Amino acid sequence: MPVPLNRALSKLGILSRTRATEAIVAGRVRVNGKTVTDPAAPVVPERVRIEVDGALRPRAAWRTIVFHKPRGVVTTRRDPEGRPTVFDLLGQDAGGLVAVGRLDLATTGLLLLTTDTRLADWMTDPLNQVPRVYVITVRGRIQAGEIDRLLKGVSSRGELLTARDVAVRKASSRESHLLVTLHEGRNREVRRMFEAIGHDVTRLKRVRLGGLELGDLAPGRWREVTRAEIRRAFPGAIMKVPSS
Repeated sequence: MPVPLNRALSKLGILSRTRATEAIVAGRVRVNGKTVTDPAAPVVPERVRIEVDGALRPRAAWRTIVFHKPRGVVTTRRDPEGRPTVFDLLGQDAGGLVAVGRLDLATTGLLLLTTDTRLADWMTDPLNQVPRVYVITVRGRIQAGEIDRLLKGVSSRGELLTARDVAVRKASSRESHLLVTLHEGRNREVRRMFEAIGHDVTRLKRVRLGGLELGDLAPGRWREVTRAEIRRAFPGAIMKVPSS
């Protein structure tokens, strides 16, 4: 799937989106041997040869990991506010990886990272409805009528946000603990949904993505995922074809 050149450089972990735009406009980027100065020029990252400042950027070998994102860490390659990033924690193991979607600063749990941009695009396409399962704590007691509203859809900032499933694990007048399944992964979707029905989210952890489970993986740790595991966890997933 074609993406803008500046986004391709960011997705491939070569430059941030801002720095990529600057480099492209300055004529420092070549695609298949030709200088490109339009940051929005469409490219398919897996099918082109990209050079920055005359240096060829080789395609990274296929690699996918499950990472347990801790609280207080951002899902960007560089943060202008100086906050720790997922890539800081991965260190040298971050080479070529891109995050499949994002978890906000206060959200913990399962984050998938891959060198396969085709897989990342497939995973984040709302048409594929990849289920995302969260353990949630909210203030106050959740009522049955409120769960019905979440299942039917609530309005937030002009968008209709809908839960696929909501299960109450424990509830009191002080707080409620729930297991919530979504199928789109929009920006701050869980928090916005519960705000729309009058409950603030105090704890949010993603425990499953498709057929992949976080399990007992400790915060800040990660594990490798094979192509076979991806095929089992996400039937129909589109992946890069092995080079050998």
